[in-house]
Amino acid sequence: MNIAIIAHDSKKELMVQFCSAYCGILSKHSLIATNTTGKQVSEATGLSIIKCLSGQGGAEQIASFLSCNQVDILLFFRDPINPRNTEAHDVNLLRLCDVHNVPVATNIATAEALILALERGDLDWRKMGTPSI
Repeated sequence: MNIAIIAHDSKKELMVQFCSAYCGILSKHSLIATNTTGKQVSEATGLSIIKCLSGQGGAEQIASFLSCNQVDILLFFRDPINPRNTEAHDVNLLRLCDVHNVPVATNIATAEALILALERGDLDWRKMGTPSI
């Protein structure tokens, strides 16, 4: 699966810790990240990560991958406390996940649930088609 990784500045260290803890699972998948986050995670874990542009360009690149159904999971550790000038970009990423049925984790608890579900094989619904309700 293709897993995209983004973290606000105040959450980058948490993302590094998360990816270090789940390195074994993440290493079995294709990873793409914004440049700074990808560099920090890659240096700490040795994971192979495709790095997008720095700053706003990276999140926009990941948004384009989402639009083209090239992302299966988004790990997006957001800082909900400190207002950012990127709020519109953040909302757009979340909207694209909703439009394209991409599971997204905006905090470590949800990220852990997604990664463990991925390891169990519970997220292979794309291969089976859209689930019926």
